[in-house]
Amino acid sequence: MGCGASVAIETQVTRVTDEAKTPSPALIAIKAAVLIQRWYRRYMARLEMRRRYTWNIFQSIEYAGEQDQLQLSGFFSFMLDNFTQLNGNGPDLISQLLEPVVDPWLDREACYDAIHVPESYVGPRLTFPLSVSDTNALLGAFKEQQTLHARYVLQLLYETKKLLKQMPNIIHLSTSYTKEITICGDLHGRLDDLLLIFYKNGLPSAETPYVFNGDFVDRGKKSIEVVILLFAYLLLYPDYMHLNRGNHEDHIMNLRYGFTKEVMQKYKTNGCEILQLFQDVFSLLPVATVIDGKVLIVHGGISDQTDLDFLNVIDRHKVKSALRLPRRRLEQLDISQSNKQMKRMRSTDTSRSHSKKQRSPNLRKRRSRLSQQDSFASTTSSSSSSSSSSSSLRSPHTPSCFSPHPSPSSPNMPYDINILQVPFLDSATSIPPPLPPQNEQEWKQIVDILWSDPKTQEGCSPNTFRGGGCYFGPDVTRRLLLQHGLQLIIRSHECKQEGYELCHSGQVITIFSASNYYEEGSNRGAYIKLGRDLVPRFYQYQVSRSTRKLTLTQRVRAAEGSALRALKEKVFAHRSDLIAGFQKYDHNNTGHVTVSEWAQVLGSVLRLDLPWRTLCPHLTHLAPDGRVDYQSCFEDMGPGLQLPQVTSNLAETLFRYRTDIEIIFNIIDKDHSGLISIEEFRHTWRLFSAHLGVDITNGAIDDLARSIDFNKDGSIDFTEFLEAFRVVHKLDSKDQQLKTSGE
Repeated sequence: MGCGASVAIETQVTRVTDEAKTPSPALIAIKAAVLIQRWYRRYMARLEMRRRYTWNIFQSIEYAGEQDQLQLSGFFSFMLDNFTQLNGNGPDLISQLLEPVVDPWLDREACYDAIHVPESYVGPRLTFPLSVSDTNALLGAFKEQQTLHARYVLQLLYETKKLLKQMPNIIHLSTSYTKEITICGDLHGRLDDLLLIFYKNGLPSAETPYVFNGDFVDRGKKSIEVVILLFAYLLLYPDYMHLNRGNHEDHIMNLRYGFTKEVMQKYKTNGCEILQLFQDVFSLLPVATVIDGKVLIVHGGISDQTDLDFLNVIDRHKVKSALRLPRRRLEQLDISQSNKQMKRMRSTDTSRSHSKKQRSPNLRKRRSRLSQQDSFASTTSSSSSSSSSSSSLRSPHTPSCFSPHPSPSSPNMPYDINILQVPFLDSATSIPPPLPPQNEQEWKQIVDILWSDPKTQEGCSPNTFRGGGCYFGPDVTRRLLLQHGLQLIIRSHECKQEGYELCHSGQVITIFSASNYYEEGSNRGAYIKLGRDLVPRFYQYQVSRSTRKLTLTQRVRAAEGSALRALKEKVFAHRSDLIAGFQKYDHNNTGHVTVSEWAQVLGSVLRLDLPWRTLCPHLTHLAPDGRVDYQSCFEDMGPGLQLPQVTSNLAETLFRYRTDIEIIFNIIDKDHSGLISIEEFRHTWRLFSAHLGVDITNGAIDDLARSIDFNKDGSIDFTEFLEAFRVVHKLDSKDQQLKTSGE
């Protein structure tokens, strides 16, 4: 009996133990869910990291391009104001750009009446004043890829100019007459985004009023169509369609970012007249809109010097370009007084001020000394009456005869002590004027409105990232809102991944309406609707047929690939400087450096604030010991064409400053034919070498000219020339060859 009972008990215990070891299905499911969730979170974290550094690459390269544009424009301004000639032909080449004279003929109806519209033209034929049928015809034509005839473009611009002349600098709107007002941000020539906004929100009308907050043109391929539609609705509904000026409604910006080129390609016969009229119309656009006396809408932002009352009474038409400071020569600045101020601020400076008689022969020495004091002066110039820390356009390079070294491309880097920093806007400069002229104060107000960006830190400081305008903090926002009885600022000017962003405790909203701005799937577009309660409601969208078929991972991968391509081109264009930097660490010529050293060299040479350690595996090959093979940075890229007459140093300079060269070419090519003579080519290089401080001999210029005069007719097709100095990705070339051979 006892033994039998014992066996039964042992068997029961064994069963219970086995059941305890076998987990239940519910427990297995929970563990699996936890593992999947952990994996998914890590996966999404890695995806978000890739998305963020992709965004940083796009934005850093974009703003570096704006810095280059500001420096080039500053150089032109400096040359025009302070030098009578540059190797026989300096200001003559650039005065037409910086101080263009609009043909009086364009102010008369004859500017379009004399243009014949052929019977074969199948596009819309507009009648003025415009009707709804005219705007509907424009919408239909642009959807069908049709181009509006030049006669109607000129007439529409002429009528728009007449209307804008009657408008104030700041438009005041009220929600008491309408249910809601729609505010849109940058469009940048994206016609599909504009059409989608109209589809989702309704066409402009008394029931659907709009405010478009600048940057209608540039970058996109349909800038003409976008701005024509906006102007057409402005003429149709002047009380319900409102347009603010952006920093790209500027003829100098248009040279770099595509609008000028687009106009000349679509209107080869009357393109010059159309561009001149656009330039005039852009300068007449209002600079701000106020809704119910509570919401301020400006394109860029504000500064600690922004005065809406002063802004409302200035002559905005005078500011044809925010990149062009009103003419003010160095002789007009009180240099001796500035030197005395600097002596008091820096006890180590023992130099004495020179008399006016000694100014001319000793100006070069004085420039060198002032440049040494520039960085210190920028921190102490808050006492200047012009501005404490507001906007700044980067100072230009001096010609090579005054400065042997080019200025750093990034304002975050220390200045070369041998470079003259000419104060075109920045009040924090080495030559602070005691009382800026009236026209300069007016210009400065507009620059702040068009170019500034918000920041999280308190205060106001020069916008070193863009090179123009200022950074304004929450305290600056609160002060302006309190001063003018406002409660909200709506601005644009910055691409945001979700199409909008709130900052400064919700008192500043950024709205951006161009989706896929950097790459397919890179960002959404958005617009705001404001009702009588003045509570903003956001509406997002994304225009793209292809991205709808792609997963989130595929969209991130596509954007990342495009960003890395652009960054690799930047790396290739600075090859010699980078290799020189790497070799300072590679004492034994192994071809390898540490990741930390590699990142330090990339950051100091390219001056882009990027996570270089994270990007290292995407740009280089790593050796088994974890060190970087720095030559591998350049192996996937090469030049467009091989020109044996061009030295490697000159070729690299051409790769690096290809866009600047194109701008100078376009200035010289007055008829926009794409062809320039050998002599004009030489003038181009004199300007270019003066801008960069690059020593290029006449012999080298002649050799270069002969090498690209392919048909030996004495003219140079600079489109082919620029194509020769385009960075080509070798993998793309191989893929193209495979496709060609497969066909």
